[in-house]
Amino acid sequence: MTDPAAYPAETSIVVDHVSKDFTLRYHRTAKQMAVAMVKGRDISDTFHALDDVSFTVDQGESIGLMGLNGSGKSTLLKLINGVMKPDAGTVLARGRIAGLIATGAGFHPQLTGRENVYLNAAILGMTEAETRRKFDSIVEFADIGRFLETPVGNYSSGMFARLGFAVAIHVDSDIFLADEVLAVGDRPFKRKCMEKMQEIRDSGRTLVYVSHAAGSVRKMCDRVIVLEKGRVGFDGPVDEGIRYVKYDEDNTRPEDQEDDELGSDV
Repeated sequence: MTDPAAYPAETSIVVDHVSKDFTLRYHRTAKQMAVAMVKGRDISDTFHALDDVSFTVDQGESIGLMGLNGSGKSTLLKLINGVMKPDAGTVLARGRIAGLIATGAGFHPQLTGRENVYLNAAILGMTEAETRRKFDSIVEFADIGRFLETPVGNYSSGMFARLGFAVAIHVDSDIFLADEVLAVGDRPFKRKCMEKMQEIRDSGRTLVYVSHAAGSVRKMCDRVIVLEKGRVGFDGPVDEGIRYVKYDEDNTRPEDQEDDELGSDV
């Protein structure tokens, strides 16, 4: 077990030889599993989401976490956030953590947007008094209008993202995690999110930003970590990291081009 005292006070995140596996089951019913076993077929397989990942992040650093889909980025953020525990190794994080690591995470579909603001804020560690004080600002940022009084089960993915990000961005945190926060929502909302994350970065908080958009990563981050099939393939300067993962402008996917332009404009 890693000793927190072994790291300097300015160290914000420690990921020490971390591995995480998931079991994939091929057959859902008991009958299907029995038939597969009789015939000698595999009924499950192990997927190595993270394999011996190690790095440290200093307080105030802005990290761009990049890699192809399925490389382990979201799993790593969930381990840092404490939503999951590693199968091996140690993850340490100093201070309060906030952010948006899954659209609508912590929302109850039968509660209204107003009620879910208080519920989600409590999950993120905010007191009721703190939420009341920041409520108007949260609602203004989310900009979902009359849908605030509607059950969130009727929300679109974009509205989920608006409300979830609006709550998370108002948490007084030491570490902010953002997993593809710009993947949904219209251009004005994306711009507003980027401006808020720049405020977070400039305030001295630690930022871990998952994105496929090279322009946004260049604007927001001062270091890039690239995951490849669950392992660290690159850890270093932003431009070199973007070239390593081949997400530069000449290779950017069409659906990411707008985000790249946005990242260079903000």
